Amino acid sequence: MDTKILLAEDEDNIRKLVASYLVKEGFKVAEASDGEEAMRKFDSEYDFSLIILDVMMPKADGYQVASYIRKTSDVPILILTARDTETDEITGFNSGADEYISKPFSPRILVARVKNLLKRTSQNSMQNIELGGISIKYRERLVLIDGEKAVLTPKEFDLLYYLIQNKNIVLTRSQILSTVWGWDYFGDDRTVDTHIKCLRSKIGRWGKNIVTARKVGYKFKYEN
Repeated sequence: MDTKILLAEDEDNIRKLVASYLVKEGFKVAEASDGEEAMRKFDSEYDFSLIILDVMMPKADGYQVASYIRKTSDVPILILTARDTETDEITGFNSGADEYISKPFSPRILVARVKNLLKRTSQNSMQNIELGGISIKYRERLVLIDGEKAVLTPKEFDLLYYLIQNKNIVLTRSQILSTVWGWDYFGDDRTVDTHIKCLRSKIGRWGKNIVTARKVGYKFKYEN
């Protein structure tokens, strides 16, 4: 079956450009130029494998559309926005988004993110996780540590999720950067070390379970 994507973006040139790249990669694309049209098409066509939503759309913004979709569907949602702040990112995730990309972006990078998100979804890698005293509610972007809410940044959340999902497996810094930050990340891999240090301090007694593999990377060590 063809993979069908709903692309909602009010800027015609951006929407047409992104749609052309997706079509070249074999995807079927339905376009919407505002939030209300996006919701109508979602309701009438049903069979979308992924939704791409711009934040700043007329009639209903991307966050509103994402929240609307989440009432009835777990279809993966990718948010596009020109506002690149942690608050905006958290708002997107709280609305039900699974991925977030800031403008300006390369259409090729967007296509790569789409493929990665579809792959993650097909592998059921966005399910809730219960491990010892750690509870991760993926859709809610919520982490409970021994019953208490942990206040994590979006990247810390994704990092913890990735480590626990691959518990007892050593993950290289490159693997972590590619999965958590995206393969297009061009920063220093020491950012992984910095985030690991912060994450350890925020998850209480479970921080010691994040073990350093010297000169390689990290793993979440857990024994029943």
